[in-house]
Order: sequence, then structure tokens, then C-alpha cells
Amino acid sequence: MLSQRKYTFALIILFLAVILTGLFNISLGSVNIPVADVTSALLGFEVDKDTWRYIILNYRLPKAITAIITGSGLAVSGLLMQTLFRNPLAGPYVLGLSSGASLGVALVFMGASIFGASFAAILLSKWSLVIASSLGSLLVLFAVILASIRLRDTMAILIIGLMFASLTAAIVSVLAYFSPASQLQQYVFWSYGSLGNLSWNEVIILGLFWIIGILISIGSIKNLNSLLLGEQYARSLGTNIKRNRFMIIIATSLLAGSITAFAGPIAFVGLAVPHLVRQVIPSANHVTLVPAVIFGGAILMLICDIIAQLPGSEFSLPINAITSLIGAPVVIWLLVRKRKFNF
Repeated sequence: MLSQRKYTFALIILFLAVILTGLFNISLGSVNIPVADVTSALLGFEVDKDTWRYIILNYRLPKAITAIITGSGLAVSGLLMQTLFRNPLAGPYVLGLSSGASLGVALVFMGASIFGASFAAILLSKWSLVIASSLGSLLVLFAVILASIRLRDTMAILIIGLMFASLTAAIVSVLAYFSPASQLQQYVFWSYGSLGNLSWNEVIILGLFWIIGILISIGSIKNLNSLLLGEQYARSLGTNIKRNRFMIIIATSLLAGSITAFAGPIAFVGLAVPHLVRQVIPSANHVTLVPAVIFGGAILMLICDIIAQLPGSEFSLPINAITSLIGAPVVIWLLVRKRKFNF
């Protein structure tokens, strides 16, 4: 186990890695900008070209901040779900939030033509997709919350979340079967996920949801630690299991639901980052894990975004594909080398 001094040092290293990775993320793209000029633009100093300043402040900086919010938010959500269900395969979307969001967006993309061309143009706007995705996630969230109030068994909530995911996925499949190819293609492109389509106003709104979710997660650290030893032990320590479960579900829903609404369903990050962090910092204490997971998720998403945008090329790959192609082999290698889950 790491001592407090070593843990603090590890956190400082991770924080510096986030800054360096963010600078490289902003500097690389279809137009490569020197890191020195990126730093100057961010600090308000002069840069060699005015167009570089515009690109940095209006396109690449919002995308980098979105990557940090997305990676850290999904990573914390995954950690919360793995602790709540005591299941190393649980992720931020295990409650069916992503499937609910997908259903809302599918109804917009593949059901817009029902309302006619004029309504279709309104329904297919950016904010309509965000609202539809949010409503879909909220619908599943309310159902899961009702189940959490009535049920004492946490694993039953996990099964209910998986059933809602299957149900919404089935409805999406039916819609896709009867939809024209053009509408189906729009939905498929949304499902790839994207970090670069958000304006500053949208980044600010997403950031507010992120802050609230992270604060609730930090406030739940003590109860998360008690859950590691089982619900019966947590009750003996005076933990209100139902209230604690409710707060964890709310935090996960705020983080994963808002990220899915604005950036689309981003796979793998929430499942993998907690395990990657545990390989580097072998601690079960959430006082250690939560900040480390925040930094680790941000670093992984920034690296994946650098690879996805193919530096020096005008083309970019789907971020969903990169998170799985890059991350999955790394996790497999680490787990095979360790031969066990640190959970």
C-alpha cells in the first residue's frame, strides 16, 4: 500500500500529466500548432498567427475541456457502480442510462419524419437531441430510483437496470428496422460519440452537471468505503444503505446522463479506468481512488482524442472506436500480468 506521501506525489504526477496531455491535445490536429504558442494563447500572450489563437480558443480548447469532463466523469461513474454492486464488470451505463438516451435520440432521428418536414427540421436541431437524450436517461433513472426505494437487494437493482437496457435496445432495433437508410445513418453517427461539436455554452452546462456529480461523489466517499466490506457491515457502522444507494445512483446519473446527452455514448472508459488506476495505485480507499480516477479518466480520454483526430490529417476517427481499440488491449495485458482484479 502507498503511504500518504507517495499517494500525494502520485496525484501530483497525474495532475501534471493531465496538463501536459491537454496541451498536446490542443496543439495536434489538422493544423499542428507548437505547444509554446498554445501555452501563450491560453495565458493571453501573443502568438505567431492570429488564426492559431482563434483555432485554439474557439475549437480545440472546448474540445479538450469536453474530453477532460467526459473521461473523468465516466471514470468516476464506473468507480461508483463497481463499488455499489461490488462487481468489477460494472460500468457507468449498467443502470440503462445510455440505452435510455439512445432511445430518446432514436425517436428523434428515426421518428422525426412522422411529424412532417417542418417539424423534422426543428426536432433534428442540436438542442433537441440533447433534450431527447436527457429525457430518455431520466425516464430510466426514475424507474431505477423507484426500484431502489422498494428493493433491499442491491443486485436486484443491477438486474433491473440491465432489463431496462435490453428493453430500450429492443425498441431502438424495431425503429431502425422500419427507418430509411438516411435516418439510420444519422443515428449511427451519433452513436459513435463526438467531443468536438460543443459550443462554449454547451461546455459550461455540461461542466455544471459534472461539478454537481463530482461533489456528490466526494461526499459519498466515507459510505463507499464502508460498502467495500458488505452492506451488513456498513449498516453496523450506521450507514443508511437506501440513502447512500440513492445518492450514488444520482451522482452516476448526473455524470453519465449529461455526458451521453452532449457527447454521445462513450464506451469503455468508465469500465476500464478504475482498473487501470488500481494497477498504478493499489488502494481500496476512495479518498485515494476518486481523485486518481478523475485524473486517469481525463488522461485516457485526451490521449484517445489525440489518436482519433489523426494529427496532420483532415480526417478524424470515431472516438468510441479509439477508446476500445486502444484501451481494451492495455487492460487485458495488465490484468493478465497481475492475474487478478484489485477490487
